[in-house]
Amino acid sequence: MTTDHIRVPLVTPGTRPELADVEARILAERGRISLLYQALLNSAPIAAGWEAMLTAVRNRTSVPADLREMVILRVAVLNEAAFEFEAHVPHALKAGFPQHKIDALRSPVPDPAAFTEDEALLLALTDRMTLDVKVPGELMARLNARHDPQAVVELVATVAAYNMVSRFLVALDISH
Repeated sequence: MTTDHIRVPLVTPGTRPELADVEARILAERGRISLLYQALLNSAPIAAGWEAMLTAVRNRTSVPADLREMVILRVAVLNEAAFEFEAHVPHALKAGFPQHKIDALRSPVPDPAAFTEDEALLLALTDRMTLDVKVPGELMARLNARHDPQAVVELVATVAAYNMVSRFLVALDISH
């Protein structure tokens, strides 16, 4: 794997003693220090904050894992973040999100028949937040009718957080 296209130097884990605590937290949550985190480690405060935020989004919310991974995959498709998409396919499959739905997410306009009503609603939210930033009132009303305020905040935060991830990856050309 060549990484010479990446637009910042990658920090090799274990080479900078001042990063030991941040690296330990990343390893504890992720089990490894990926290319994304090797780029983030160029800034200890950003890497630490990123890890805390993304750990909360991925591991500490009430969002079911299959829906979370569906949202992450859709954000990756919309932002052309292939690295993010490929990194999350195994997580989606492990969470029970089937391959035919993963394939459907790649379409500019996924076939609504491939998804449940709740999945379609979350895909609409994801598409609007990612493509338009602004979410129509009618869509938010439907989301609020189906979910309590905690879930709404967590769903919106998931879409927002993974837009941040994909835009970071794409800007710095982080890919396999």
